[in-house]
Amino acid sequence: MVDRYREEEEEMKKRSLAGNVAIGFVVITFVLIAVAFATPSWLVSDYRITGARLDRFGLWSHCFRSLPDPMDNNQRRFFVGCRWIYDPFTTGYDQIRGYLVPSFMVATQFFFTISFLAALCSVALTLLYFLCCGPDMTRYVSLIKTNALVLLVGGLSGGLAVVVFASCANRKGWMPGHDNNFFGWSFALACIGSIAALIASTLFFVDGHVQQRKRDKIKDSQMRFEMEH
Repeated sequence: MVDRYREEEEEMKKRSLAGNVAIGFVVITFVLIAVAFATPSWLVSDYRITGARLDRFGLWSHCFRSLPDPMDNNQRRFFVGCRWIYDPFTTGYDQIRGYLVPSFMVATQFFFTISFLAALCSVALTLLYFLCCGPDMTRYVSLIKTNALVLLVGGLSGGLAVVVFASCANRKGWMPGHDNNFFGWSFALACIGSIAALIASTLFFVDGHVQQRKRDKIKDSQMRFEMEH
């Protein structure tokens, strides 16, 4: 009985396979979402089209080959090159911000920012999980479940962001040359990162369930051991 109790204690101190795999998915999630968040290739123009006005378009910066000012009916002003969306130095750029960032882009930015912050928070929680906490600690299961919930929020928010962007970004009447525009690699990374976040969340929920069952089992064994002695 004593040997069995000790074996159960040793088993409790081990992380589950789901938890170990989840760590890898958290790393993948953060890298993909962070790169997608910062890079301007959500919507890109076909590079083979020499007269394309759009080069590439991201959440926070845009690159144009020759975008006419939509507020200038005479089309005497054109925007060329890459600019941060809140660029204060380019004349007239602030005046077309409403055109560059319509309501669906605001929604995409909002939801994907939540996804990025959730991924960042999950990295911190995962470091605690991997480096500082062990299965024998009191709040270990709570840490796992909290991380799972954070990743779930991040994955769902990222999913909403990519769905909104995919539904509206290449519609007719917004960016010029929509027939020659397509979703770029930043958008693809955002999709994969959101899926990875949901997978990591699921794995942490499984790990939390496994660890809770281990705790319940060791408590039962401890009670039986005390009753017999």
